[in-house]
Amino acid sequence: MKILKIGALWCKECLVMKPMWGEIEAEMPELKTEYFESDENPELLKKYGIEDIPTFVFLDKDEKEIARLSGLQNKEELIKVIKESIDK
Repeated sequence: MKILKIGALWCKECLVMKPMWGEIEAEMPELKTEYFESDENPELLKKYGIEDIPTFVFLDKDEKEIARLSGLQNKEELIKVIKESIDK
């Protein structure tokens, strides 16, 4: 599973989420995550139909979307979605 994290430097919610993701990634080193600045990646926003940030797109081993979360999330919800999706 891979997680695409889409945000922006000017986004307050993104700034709140950044250290939380750091904790999750330290606790779950098997995760593959990639961060993209929304302002620098308009083609990615279009490809995935992203209108709000932050957005987290969960992809399976074949790069197909299996889950998506947008907006400010709590750590427990993120971990729940990761655990439900990790073997897909």
